Amino acid sequence: MEFLLIAGIIILPVVMLWIVNIWGNFRSFFNVTAVLSAMIFGIISSISVHEVIVNQTVMMTTIHAIFLNPFFIISGSYLGLYLLYRLLIILFKEKEEPYNK
Repeated sequence: MEFLLIAGIIILPVVMLWIVNIWGNFRSFFNVTAVLSAMIFGIISSISVHEVIVNQTVMMTTIHAIFLNPFFIISGSYLGLYLLYRLLIILFKEKEEPYNK
């Protein structure tokens, strides 16, 4: 299982970059999906913290239930892959441009 996770982290951002290079319209799809994922991730996080505060429970023991929420895991995973995809774009763009001195 760990192998699949590591391979996915390495391969999927490269596949995303390849898809955008072939079909440019996917750039907007990836961007919109990242915005929606960030909203979902933030909403779930803030609701969980709010519940801890309202219920006056110990945050360190109850907040970890957030990791059982599949929407939290999926949105956070996509944001991680999207970040790596954007870093690859920056890497290749800076490779093409000369350094400004």
